[in-house]
Amino acid sequence: MTVRPRRFDLIVFDWDGTLFDSTALIVRCIQSACVDLGLAVPSDQSAAYVIGLGLHDALQHAVPGLSPDRYPELGRRYRHHYFARQHELVLFPGTLEMLHALKARNHWLAVATGKSRAGLDEALHTVQLKGLFDGTRTADETAGKPHPLMLQQLMREFGAEPERTLMIGDTTHDLQLAINAGTASVAVSYGAHEHEAFTPLGPLHVAHSTAELRDWLLRHA
Repeated sequence: MTVRPRRFDLIVFDWDGTLFDSTALIVRCIQSACVDLGLAVPSDQSAAYVIGLGLHDALQHAVPGLSPDRYPELGRRYRHHYFARQHELVLFPGTLEMLHALKARNHWLAVATGKSRAGLDEALHTVQLKGLFDGTRTADETAGKPHPLMLQQLMREFGAEPERTLMIGDTTHDLQLAINAGTASVAVSYGAHEHEAFTPLGPLHVAHSTAELRDWLLRHA
């Protein structure tokens, strides 16, 4: 019989800024899309804040006041720039080792992301990631963060209770998602949001590197 892990059966990861070092690229692509359309360019901080949200919600926050009928055009320009440069993206150092160590302990591993299904599937098709994740949810196939539906669907899929589920992310959107779904959370400070913003949302831990995250998970998860 398979022995379940000590505290959490299901560990759910955000994608951009948590597993993949993509924050800077996303910021630049949002800004480039604004330039293309002659719009005011959001600051690095404003563009980074929206990472983790679904694309439509992210653009509304980053470029408030734009006529609603122009957001699809802005989204198309963002995707143009992102897909042209996504080959530059890499996993944070130590991520694969961490994921394999968690799989060896029989955790279920999942992804809850603001990315599109097409974008996530393309990333997951790389040889190094095949078979590592047991389930995934994207913003365009369910409700975007911080609505709890992503986590609720994943918990139902695996029969995991909220108290046996852990959400890991680099933004306040991820931590609020966990609160809304009734699960615990862990934050990482090396992604899009400053770690000072995490405290009011009560994560169990804030990790400052993938190595620190791995060590915490192997001791406490």
